[in-house]
Amino acid sequence: MPVAVVTDSTAYLPPELVRAHRLTVVPLTVVLNGAEGLEGIETFPADATRVLGGRRVSVSTSRPAPEQFARTYRELLDGGADAVLSVHLSAELSGTVDAARLAAAELGDRVEVVDSRATGMGLGFPVLAAATAAAAGADLPGVRQAALDTVNRTTIYFYVDTLEFLRRGGRINAAEALLGTALSVKPIMHMPDGAIVVRDKVRTASRGVARLVDLAVEAAGDAEVDLGVHHLAAPQRAEQLLEALTERLGDRLHDTYVSEAGAVVAAHAGPGLASVVVHRRP
Repeated sequence: MPVAVVTDSTAYLPPELVRAHRLTVVPLTVVLNGAEGLEGIETFPADATRVLGGRRVSVSTSRPAPEQFARTYRELLDGGADAVLSVHLSAELSGTVDAARLAAAELGDRVEVVDSRATGMGLGFPVLAAATAAAAGADLPGVRQAALDTVNRTTIYFYVDTLEFLRRGGRINAAEALLGTALSVKPIMHMPDGAIVVRDKVRTASRGVARLVDLAVEAAGDAEVDLGVHHLAAPQRAEQLLEALTERLGDRLHDTYVSEAGAVVAAHAGPGLASVVVHRRP
């Protein structure tokens, strides 16, 4: 393969896609009440849900070490790749991009790093675009551009039952969390430029799902789209989202991916998360 594509565990891509596109996934680390594990290998969504629902809650996440990225890149280059494109979750949420860039700097111009400015399938869609371009024979600049173009055509919205988990993890400020708690509202978030921002507030979970559908349809515009739908311990919400969006988008809807968010996102969003990622096809 001329260009190998690397991502991290927060893309939450189905395993069959990882295999089919020959992707390399570097896991983040999750610490749940003192127990440390690699996301998707040693620690899974149910582990995070169990801890977050308990009385004693201590949860944190950490990026892969630069040395881990450097080792991965060297293995791919030594294994026959001419170059590596490494695409990761938003730098506003994690130091993963910085770690990847530190490692890439050791290997010169054979490794490039892209900030997806998102997570979940907001990261997954650019990764798939990069892998598709690589498989078609594009060089490193071409593969990088495929990822960047997809970043710019992808929009992510998500609903959470409470802002408390995002506040604890430092992903939103205390004032926003306090406002949500004081008004007993259910927040809908989005990620302009990679940072998590409150987009809307609703009163109930059912209205939250309905609003996610409206926002996703608005983001789709007149384009043909792919969708990513994520949830955390809320499969019925994911089903409702997909069913409503399938009806609203009709034959403009192409590929759909539904998955439970992993332990890293679980630690910061909390049970009840429902998310929709819209990728507008070129």
